[in-house]
Amino acid sequence: MIRGLAMKDYWQNYINGKFVDGGAGVMQVDNPGTGEKFADQALADNNDVEEAVSAAKKVHESGFLTDMRPVERGRMVKKIGAYLLENLEEIAPLLSMEAGKTLFEAKFEVTNAARYFEYYGNQAETLEGRSIPLGSAYYDFTSYEPYGVSAQVIPWNFPMEMTARSLSTGLTAGNACVIKSPELTPITQYFFAKAAEAAEFPDGTVNVICGVGGTAGEYLCSHKNINQIAFTGSVKTGSAIATAAAKNIVPSVLELGGKSAGIVYQDASMSNLRENIRKGIFFNAGQVCSAMSRLVVHEKIYEEVVGLAEDVAKNMSVGIGIERDEFANNMGAMISLKQRDRAVSICDEAQKQGARAVTGSRKLNNKGFFLEPTVFANVEQNMEIAQTEIFGPVLSILKFKDDDEAISISNGTDYGLVGGVFTKDLDRAMHCAQKVRAGQFFVNEWFAGGVETPFGGYGKSGYGREKGREALLNYVQTKNIAIKLGAG
Repeated sequence: MIRGLAMKDYWQNYINGKFVDGGAGVMQVDNPGTGEKFADQALADNNDVEEAVSAAKKVHESGFLTDMRPVERGRMVKKIGAYLLENLEEIAPLLSMEAGKTLFEAKFEVTNAARYFEYYGNQAETLEGRSIPLGSAYYDFTSYEPYGVSAQVIPWNFPMEMTARSLSTGLTAGNACVIKSPELTPITQYFFAKAAEAAEFPDGTVNVICGVGGTAGEYLCSHKNINQIAFTGSVKTGSAIATAAAKNIVPSVLELGGKSAGIVYQDASMSNLRENIRKGIFFNAGQVCSAMSRLVVHEKIYEEVVGLAEDVAKNMSVGIGIERDEFANNMGAMISLKQRDRAVSICDEAQKQGARAVTGSRKLNNKGFFLEPTVFANVEQNMEIAQTEIFGPVLSILKFKDDDEAISISNGTDYGLVGGVFTKDLDRAMHCAQKVRAGQFFVNEWFAGGVETPFGGYGKSGYGREKGREALLNYVQTKNIAIKLGAG
């Protein structure tokens, strides 16, 4: 029993206000911390997708979400966040066990998820058009209209927070939503269904289905009645979704990961850098699209920073996440055996190419999916480990001589999600901020910002922006209305 919620062995999809089985059978969900079975999840097929899209379309066409005053819709959106907070002590342990993250990280994620609904619920009545002067003979103005049915394909690394990010925005703008939950972490999506019920959204407004990406996910994103798509995940899958969206001329938002670098100058605070290494690469076992997976360090302090990073990594306590309820130096498991072994393989290749494993690079000798906190030195720009998104607790440290080289190394991948710099020199910091190709740039604090700040990338990190006011514009289309005066 978890705080009043019986730990169920079987979890269903949620379509048109009902929890239902899946046409594709059942899928096993593992506990990454133990390597053992956690629960079974109903698996959706194309017919389930069809029913979910049909239900969402019916809600949109009913006008329920658009006929009311935006402030009323905003209040309903905020009720979803309130429900998540009210059930925090039930949700977080489940999230910790299905995702392998520490209990602290799970609680942090649920709290962040709730914050999205608070923020966007407050934005509902501020989404306004404008008047355009065309002279005395005309009155011209714009209005925003929801696209209709939003398909939202969620990643496994932050299933609660990433669902909240797109669902809160979609609902605030007046769209009905179909959520395709991640196969590896689908369990806690149950609470979004219950929260939508608690907020009294009509059946079909929020639908949650778990299906295999190559079948149900592909069918959803190519469905003729989907009007907008939000996707977070790999470049390969994002490219396939973009292709499907293009065929139907459907707008999409793609957030596809990164290989982000923090530039470290000689005047950087080492105590501050220590804390940023801890959270920048080891938070959520490094399974963060905007993780600080590279440090680009001035040659005169290179060995000092390598030693600092080594100390941070060696002082991490790694183990079953549900047993770790503090931020401290705790780290949980990676999401799956496949992901862990892929990370180990990249570490092995890095050593063959001449990089030095300062610490880590090996799996732990237990049943869970754990990788030691890892630091690599002597990393060169052309090495696989400097170019490939590992999505694990692996830090690569590269060396630079001058500003131009630091910028060149930072920009030397196909990605462009975030970047950062550690320095006391504001002019130098702003120079880096202008020259680094990234959608978000941090100065002296990795992950600075919040729900209020726009987030998205350059290059293969995707396009469109999540978070902030900018995100709302991804879920509406602009209509212009021109009136000829005196012609009636």
